[in-house]
Amino acid sequence: MPLPPGRLSFLSAGLALTAVLSASAPGQNPSSASDPFWGSVTVQPVTEETLKLSLDDAVRRGLENNLGLREAEANELAVKGEKNQALEEFLPTITFSADTGYYQHDLVALGFSPSIIGKFAFLFPGGKIPSGLTLLTKDDLTDAQFHLDWTLLSGPVFAGWKAAGAAQRSLYFAKMSARGQVVQDVATQYLRSVADGSEVENAVAQVAEAQVLFDHAHLAHLAGTEANLDELRAQVELQTQEQTEIAARNQLDKDLILLKREIGIEPGQKIELTDSSPYNELVLETPEEVLAIAYKDRQDYQNLENQLVEFKAAHNAYRSQRLPTLKFSSYYGTSTVDGAGTRGNFTAVGTLSVPLFREARLRGDEDASLAQLQAVRAQLDDLRVHIDQQVRSELLDVNADAKLVDVARSNVDLAERALSDETDRVNAGVDDNLPLVTAQATLAGAQTDLVESLYKYNVAKILLARASGVLEQQYRIYLGEQ
Repeated sequence: MPLPPGRLSFLSAGLALTAVLSASAPGQNPSSASDPFWGSVTVQPVTEETLKLSLDDAVRRGLENNLGLREAEANELAVKGEKNQALEEFLPTITFSADTGYYQHDLVALGFSPSIIGKFAFLFPGGKIPSGLTLLTKDDLTDAQFHLDWTLLSGPVFAGWKAAGAAQRSLYFAKMSARGQVVQDVATQYLRSVADGSEVENAVAQVAEAQVLFDHAHLAHLAGTEANLDELRAQVELQTQEQTEIAARNQLDKDLILLKREIGIEPGQKIELTDSSPYNELVLETPEEVLAIAYKDRQDYQNLENQLVEFKAAHNAYRSQRLPTLKFSSYYGTSTVDGAGTRGNFTAVGTLSVPLFREARLRGDEDASLAQLQAVRAQLDDLRVHIDQQVRSELLDVNADAKLVDVARSNVDLAERALSDETDRVNAGVDDNLPLVTAQATLAGAQTDLVESLYKYNVAKILLARASGVLEQQYRIYLGEQ
């Protein structure tokens, strides 16, 4: 007996969506054509007002509008519908039909020619066909029918129902994994944009300092107390910082567009990020503690576990095709002709089907399903090792990035002190402005390193939360904001 309708969809939907839900690296091409999580459904037109957007607002909008999540939800809904189709195989199918009408029948067209009818003349009085007999008959017919069909016993039907349930659970966890992907992408892009904003602020401050240095050198040159070379150096430094500011603003604008694409805001809508770059020292757990949480909460792991149940059920469905199938069907109908009373008829049939010789086909189906089952088992084993590797790597990254933040902060403090000392020396006439320009450039580099270190540290904590399977519920905790 063939498996229930939609079975192939059950067996393929989980693995197909797993490929879609692979974690996206920050350096991937940001296009919804290659990754649906970079796109969204736009639900709000552009307004003149600047939209203030917090991290929580951005995550909420992403969970509502992100294209990748919408696709995952649609897959779950489709499999739910197919599960209902599989449920129908368990339930009796009852149909009712009725009709009434006026009918005219041509006996000649039905094969009753006058010569044939003449052979039955002996049945009439006097042995003659009545003169009023016509070959056209007319009648009013009212007809009603009930049909019942029910599969009482079928191994493939039962296994198909079990596979459908596992497929639905698998797609549920795939959807939850997609939600985690959305939170990761949106939070990462939000923090990237916040870091870009800090870069712009640093660049503006450096331009202002470079402008003061240039104005001082220009006046000193006019007064004859400094050489023209000092003024040229100051002018080069000013223009360099202006270039840095232009590039920083451009990068911020582009990253804001990417953020808006992920959360369903028109690219032309003006937004203002209200959250600053958070910082806290995360208390790290041991790899074993994090792994225990990950194996319990990772949605992709639970997804694959349910796929394993699904393929086991499918394999059992193919094996059970050798077993007998019992069906029951019945029919009841009534007919009324020319109002002459109602006539009813009824049938009740039980059918037992036993496959006697289909061994080649049955063995082929069984071997193919076994290969699929073994492939899923291998994927589950590999995913378990991958989670172990991922957790340990993310713990190392969080620990290393925390130390890099400390070093970057120390470098900023030292660069600020060096710039202050050099400013005093230039004002006192001890040095020309070359060491001062160098000190400004050193401070600018240290501030940029600090911004990037904070961004990488926060992203590392987000990735650790994702690796643990708790990102959607605890991303604020990991970022240090209760």
